Amino acid sequence: MAAEIHMTGPVSLIDNTEGQLVVNPEALKILSAVTQPVVVVAIVGLYRTGKSYLMNRLAGKNKGFPLGSTVKSHTKGIWMWCVPHPKKPGHTLVLLDTEGLGDIEKGDNENDSWIFSLAILLSSTFVYNSMGTINQQAMDQLHYVTELTDRIKASSSPDNNYVEDSADFVSFFPAFVWTLRDFSLELKTDGEPITPDDYLELSLKLRKGADIKSKSFNDPRLCIRKFFPKRKCFIFDRPAWRKNLAHLEQLKEEDLNPDFIEQVAEFCSYILSHSNVKTLSGGITVNGPRLESLVLTYVSAISSGDLPCIENAVLALAQIENSAAVQKAIAHYDQQMGQKVQLPMETLQELLDLHRDSEREAIEVFIRSSFKDVDHLFQKELAAQLDKKRDDFCEQNRKASSDRCSALLQDIFSPLEEEVKEGIYSKPGGYRLFIHKLQDLKKKFYEEPNKGIQAEEMLQMYLQSKESMTDAILQTDQTLTTKEKEIEVERVKAESAQASAKMLEEMQRKNEQMMEQKERSYQEHVKQLTEKMERDRAQLLQEQETTLALKLQEQERLLKEGFENESRRMQNEIQILRNAMKNVFFPLSRRCTIS
Repeated sequence: MAAEIHMTGPVSLIDNTEGQLVVNPEALKILSAVTQPVVVVAIVGLYRTGKSYLMNRLAGKNKGFPLGSTVKSHTKGIWMWCVPHPKKPGHTLVLLDTEGLGDIEKGDNENDSWIFSLAILLSSTFVYNSMGTINQQAMDQLHYVTELTDRIKASSSPDNNYVEDSADFVSFFPAFVWTLRDFSLELKTDGEPITPDDYLELSLKLRKGADIKSKSFNDPRLCIRKFFPKRKCFIFDRPAWRKNLAHLEQLKEEDLNPDFIEQVAEFCSYILSHSNVKTLSGGITVNGPRLESLVLTYVSAISSGDLPCIENAVLALAQIENSAAVQKAIAHYDQQMGQKVQLPMETLQELLDLHRDSEREAIEVFIRSSFKDVDHLFQKELAAQLDKKRDDFCEQNRKASSDRCSALLQDIFSPLEEEVKEGIYSKPGGYRLFIHKLQDLKKKFYEEPNKGIQAEEMLQMYLQSKESMTDAILQTDQTLTTKEKEIEVERVKAESAQASAKMLEEMQRKNEQMMEQKERSYQEHVKQLTEKMERDRAQLLQEQETTLALKLQEQERLLKEGFENESRRMQNEIQILRNAMKNVFFPLSRRCTIS
């Protein structure tokens, strides 16, 4: 949450010294610290009309802006007081009190016109303070409003120089509040009571006619109606007896006119409740730094003899904020990449994926912080910087990978180089041993993690740098005697034959093991089959014996009962059954052989 600004009193924002408007750096420093949206209320009017008293009341104080009670203007230039907004949390109320118009010491109205114009350009609510009623004299004193077309440009285009040519111009104008001090009229028309707002609108009615007098009458009214479509009017009774007005800020509440107290309270309530946040084209909310930029741009234009231009002020503000948005986006990118990237990355695509994610977030940060990026110039600048950042990371990744691989190659291959120096490979077959060792070390290098994208290139560069050493070993090997070579060849052959014999022996052993396993499986199968047959045979014999016993019992019964023929028939069946029991199976060994 943005911190609130607590000023103990007002400071000069724009000094008016010898007819020159100069911005006060102290006030700009205060504005630069106001990060909250600002509601800007400016008050303008003739000198010695009590403007400062109303502004002090808006600040919730009795003292602050100096009150002038003489014929000279007390406030010079534009003074500023920033306070926490009492009705809008998270907002800052910026009060601008201007020097009195028509000061007898100035002698001309040039400065008054610029003060009037600046108050309109900087505020979201513009209060015009005057004495008495709204008559022609009051309108004539408000002639500054008719000069706005000569004091302010809406656009920098030469084809669109004047206010009245820009429909968008009025949208930048503040709400208009006319405060009438020491008002003594009874608010009635045709015998019916009217409100102060009704009174204002009646006072702005135009006179029919095209003569010079009618034009003079109508011009200020037309300008107010055109430039300030949102209007409000407040009337105030005299605050106290004339003799006490010189010490108004010191008077206690009971010494003031009760009607005046009530009218001031109503005015303050309205201003604090209805004044909007200062905005720019496109609904851009103004905060302290943006208001600071507007002040500098407008005063610079006036000091250089040019007209304050709303479009140029917005563009200048966009230039400042978009530049800051680019830097904010870059800082976010650097932070994200710093957290995510661990160099060296194993692949280029892995690094590019991290860049793409961080780039997307950075662009989102820029878009949230920027406005009015005409032709996307600042976004293009951001893209260019991000591309350079990407290229820098790629180069850093390449270098980190190269450094890592160089260190690994030194650690892994330096023992081999020492062995070469010691002559270990300067013997028959040394080249073959050297190449075998070289392959083992290359494999070890490949297995090392975190080598990065330069691994293969650095390895090949190293091997190329050692080609002379490899050639020397090969040459040494080739200069050995034929006999030594033959011995070496025979040894290799013997080793090969021994290895082949060992391999055949191993194959034979495995075949024998396989045959033994098959035989064991066969015998187990025969055993299981035999056991099953024995069980089946025993069961069948038991069943036949049971049947035989029953038939013998039946035969005995028949003999006892005298059925000889039946008994002989039964005797034959018994004999057949006995023969069947003898021949029910083949001998077990024969059956197993047949199986």
